[in-house]
Amino acid sequence: MTKFMFAYHGGGGAPTDPAEAAAEMAKWEAWLGGMGQNCHDFGAPVGMSKTVSDLSVADNGGANPLSGYSIVEAASVEEACEMAKGCPIVESGRGTVEVAPIMEM
Repeated sequence: MTKFMFAYHGGGGAPTDPAEAAAEMAKWEAWLGGMGQNCHDFGAPVGMSKTVSDLSVADNGGANPLSGYSIVEAASVEEACEMAKGCPIVESGRGTVEVAPIMEM
């Protein structure tokens, strides 16, 4: 089994209404919790990133700003991609999940 990082892009931000926020969190908990032991780290949302280059530090979040991450385990990248299809931001059409294997060092 290989560990994979799910990098979330998009999602539209957290709802401001407490009931909507709770419903959204319940979707995430059900999806990630449904993976059982294959979900190693539920992860977290992230704030706006800075892009560091050899010439500057930009406050732009990059070309496709990251909105969060999780760490999962799967037998193959194909299996991990199938798992990612159930992500609430994918199902809602509000974002995408980038799936990357975590390399053993």
